[in-house]
Amino acid sequence: KGEGHVEGEKVENPDTGLYYDEYLRQVIDVLETDKHFREKLQTADIEEIKSGKLSRELDLVSHHVRTRLDELKRQEVARLRMLIKAKMDSVQDTGIDHQALLKQFEHLNHQNPDTFEPKDLDMLIKAVSARYI
Repeated sequence: KGEGHVEGEKVENPDTGLYYDEYLRQVIDVLETDKHFREKLQTADIEEIKSGKLSRELDLVSHHVRTRLDELKRQEVARLRMLIKAKMDSVQDTGIDHQALLKQFEHLNHQNPDTFEPKDLDMLIKAVSARYI
């Protein structure tokens, strides 16, 4: 019978097909724990999101949220480094430029692997937007 959506219940979203899908979901989940950011996200239109205006709101989230986002970014950078190492091992070429390989991952700022900044959120939004919007 008509079981409705219960508030607070997690809705299972389909896989986006992005190689950073899990990272994207985790960032969104953490950001939504911040009441101010969640309200801004719910009222933002697509242009505010794509333009980077929403990314600037990251400076207003709680310290706990920023700490968790920093941790997620470090985990994602470590995952990408493992992918690069596996690729290098399979090619057996010692002349590979690590920075050039990292540049192909456009969903985060690889030059700052330790902290999640507004630029990271902006890059993540733009990477998803380029693919879907």
